Amino acid sequence: MASQGSQEPGSVSGGDYQAIIDSLPDALLVLAQDGTVMLMNPAAERVFGYSRHELVGHDHRIVLAEGYRLGFQRLFKAFRAGPPSGYGSPFEAYGLRKDGTEFRGEIACGLLEIAAGLCMSVSVRDMTHREEPDDGLREAMSLLSATLESTADGILVVGTDGQIAGVNEQFVSMWGIPRELLATHDDDAVISYVLGLLKRPQSFLDKVRDLYEHPLAESNDILEFTDGRTFERYSRPQKVADKVVGRVWSFRDVTPRLAAQDQAKQALADLAEQAEQLKALAFQDPLTGLANRKLFHDQLAASLRGTGAGTVDVLLLDLDDFKEVNDILGHHAGDEMLTEVARRLRSCVRPDDTVARLGGDEFVVLLTGSPEPDAIAERIVDSLNVPMWIDGTMLRPSLSLGLASAGPDVAASELLRQADVAMYAAKAAGKNRYMRFEPEMMTALVQRTDMEAGLRLAVDSGQIMVHYQPVISPKLGEVVQFEALARWKRDGELVPPGQFIPTAERSGLISAIGMQVMRHSFTELQPWLAGDATRSVAVNISGVQLKDCKFADGVLQLAASCGADPRQLVLEVTESVFFDPDAHVIRQLDLLRDAGVRVALDDFGTGYSSLGRLQELPVDAVKIDRSFVSMVRTGAEKLPILNSMINMAHSLGLTVTAEGIETAAQAGYLTNLDCDSLQGYLFSHPEPESGLDLALLRSADAIDEMQGLRLEG
Repeated sequence: MASQGSQEPGSVSGGDYQAIIDSLPDALLVLAQDGTVMLMNPAAERVFGYSRHELVGHDHRIVLAEGYRLGFQRLFKAFRAGPPSGYGSPFEAYGLRKDGTEFRGEIACGLLEIAAGLCMSVSVRDMTHREEPDDGLREAMSLLSATLESTADGILVVGTDGQIAGVNEQFVSMWGIPRELLATHDDDAVISYVLGLLKRPQSFLDKVRDLYEHPLAESNDILEFTDGRTFERYSRPQKVADKVVGRVWSFRDVTPRLAAQDQAKQALADLAEQAEQLKALAFQDPLTGLANRKLFHDQLAASLRGTGAGTVDVLLLDLDDFKEVNDILGHHAGDEMLTEVARRLRSCVRPDDTVARLGGDEFVVLLTGSPEPDAIAERIVDSLNVPMWIDGTMLRPSLSLGLASAGPDVAASELLRQADVAMYAAKAAGKNRYMRFEPEMMTALVQRTDMEAGLRLAVDSGQIMVHYQPVISPKLGEVVQFEALARWKRDGELVPPGQFIPTAERSGLISAIGMQVMRHSFTELQPWLAGDATRSVAVNISGVQLKDCKFADGVLQLAASCGADPRQLVLEVTESVFFDPDAHVIRQLDLLRDAGVRVALDDFGTGYSSLGRLQELPVDAVKIDRSFVSMVRTGAEKLPILNSMINMAHSLGLTVTAEGIETAAQAGYLTNLDCDSLQGYLFSHPEPESGLDLALLRSADAIDEMQGLRLEG
């Protein structure tokens, strides 16, 4: 009889079981349901390089290579849902040793019921002694895992059985799914959580069901959340050897993009509303309250188009020797005189007649259906001859007035030209009088013809010069661009651009002048442009030039011949070019932009239809017209129109330049509105090539002064 406590022959004791486990050549790990290592044998210490103390109680994923760390929980769940045997076929994976080296291993797993509960035994056999069949597969798996985790989209992979096969971290983060919920591996609970976040959960489920009824279908739609977020959802089938094995869902958070679009739309709507409010001011001379040039031209054109309106007469006048009033008494006195002249002009005509200030000391009166235009002209002369007192000084204004009456089919421009000819005839006759237009007064036309002939000669002989005005960046505190401006010196005197540019456009010479200006700019600014690739030169172009179907090629060929980078060229255009029905115009701009040339919309804000169409125009920048900048006098004004213009342009990805900056107050005001660039006499007048260093020096001084004022403020 065996003694008490002895064991039957052939039986194995608990100690024997431990000895057997410790003697196994393969690494053995026992894992809890949360992935924690509960037990390991000596072979596991040898294979992985960790001691029992370092590994037991820690997450098992530290011994798996990247790309193989996400399968345990899924495998555990599959075992529990599978056949009673509770084990699966061996498979290959890559392990990770403590020293960071990776090795190929064969893994076998099985369920194990112990006192602590259900767990999993994992046997790992080191396969490094065998020939490596496919390093590419491991690298591909690692790369795939890294790609899925680095993408900004949330990725969900679902098998054909409707079970979740995998997710990336971005998906979990985007949807805010609690980690403890994922750890349950309860797909129904996860889906229920997701549906609770959506505004239309039933629509979500309907789409999912529809796609699984059509396995080959792809889908792209929008999901709206109860918290205001919006996701784009894209789904496509996942195939292996042309067999659909599941479906990949991709989710992208487009909330910021949609918010930016809504903000841009709102800015456009606000600006359009403000533009409507500004129209009244835009058609009014700010000093005198009279109609301005634009309103006058509109009403003149309407009067000539009207039927049964009777006669149409234009009275154009300016004050004789008005410059002396400004020079002697100052601009304040000059402004007071202009205001009083405006008041007297209104008193000489009927309420329905139009009195406008064209600019400076030039005024115009539009009479419609007036029986006695000559009597009104005489009354105006007499009224303005009455002395006025300004700052204690008695002044007696003198004026020259030209009267022109519309004949059959006369154009508005022709009628105004006739009045202009008559006005200069009055000046030549001794001033302080009016004269009615007569055909023999066409001396002015001869003069314009002479100007065209002189301009043609200047172009042919290369006499067109270029002056450059700097454009500064408040943020960088330096000159970042020069605007190239055409200049013509005739008989030793500079001809104002306002005189010869219209002649150039009317005669077709503007194309040749434009190319000469561009050639001078590329050559004369080459050293400055070469100093920094972000510097640029801006050149004005007209619709006449853009109508040439070879214009874009000509510009690019010129840049290449001069060794200039097209990306350093900015072409300034006015809004009117975009309303030309000729398709060549937009085509030329598109070709140039494709080559890197930037396009700036000049005089922004003066063409009201551009405010709503700005996002459709092929432009990269806008230049706020000087008329808006002139509204800033002290810098304390509240001008939401300027703020809206800049914000709207920025929301559309456009840069903004404000032109006509003449005071530090204006510069500071625009800088505080985050205007990208500033241009004006405050920094420098346009200078020839020889004066570029002086222009840069003046600009630097002005910038230093601006920055000093901002620090003091």
